[in-house]
Amino acid sequence: MVSKWTVNLISYALDIWNGKLGEILTLITQSPQEFKNGEIWKVILKINDAMQAIGLALLVLFFAVGVIKTYGSFVEVRKPEHVIKIFVRFAISKAIVTYGLEILTSIFEIGQGIVSSILRTATLSSFDKAVIPKEMIDAINKLGFLDSIPIWLITFIGCLLITVLSFVMILTVYGRFFKLYLYTAIAPIPLSSFAAESTQQVGKQFLKSFCAVCLEGAIIVLACVIFSIFASSPPNIDPNSGAPVMVWKYLGELIFNMLVLVGTVKASDRVVREMMGL
Repeated sequence: MVSKWTVNLISYALDIWNGKLGEILTLITQSPQEFKNGEIWKVILKINDAMQAIGLALLVLFFAVGVIKTYGSFVEVRKPEHVIKIFVRFAISKAIVTYGLEILTSIFEIGQGIVSSILRTATLSSFDKAVIPKEMIDAINKLGFLDSIPIWLITFIGCLLITVLSFVMILTVYGRFFKLYLYTAIAPIPLSSFAAESTQQVGKQFLKSFCAVCLEGAIIVLACVIFSIFASSPPNIDPNSGAPVMVWKYLGELIFNMLVLVGTVKASDRVVREMMGL
């Protein structure tokens, strides 16, 4: 009976893990407009519209402050080349605030194109599932009641860790969607800083940070692809070794690879920011 519980427990933990990997593939290939049937996106659009009015007001303020700081007197402003420069900056800044949503959407689509290219190159439509080797199942089923208890305890701890790692990983991916929504909702305010040279760095940093969030998807997919290759080649099980050794080696190597994957997924934001010099 304990032997059967052990196999079922490992199978249950792996089912959770495989399910979360499949959910990640679905989430990463989704756009914010599709996530949760687009209900969240509708609210974000309303907030973005409200922020746009504030952004345009700040645009005028930043523009006026920028002109005063850049030009010491109105005599300089009267020069044709300065007037043209001021007009062009204001027009471009207003366009950035007005069409900020379209700009962010285009950046996200570029990021999604990178994700699709990775999956297409890796020829993956789904991630390979982690499975229990048949040799290990047979060895566990041959154990008596007392011999099965230590293995069950090891399995319980290992499967608990696998379950926790599954939810940590999926929560990180959900967190990426939260960041996408937050950036989109508040976008008009930081984008209005392009109106002046003294404040434009805020807008540049905002766009770089948004690009980093979009590229997180590529890092997460790459990590999952690498793990999928490991999963397709499970640890070599020596049929002559005892069941405890088989379980220990299998769960140990599997959990180690899972820890590396979850650590990479959680660090995807930092990895991309370092790559972009943020």
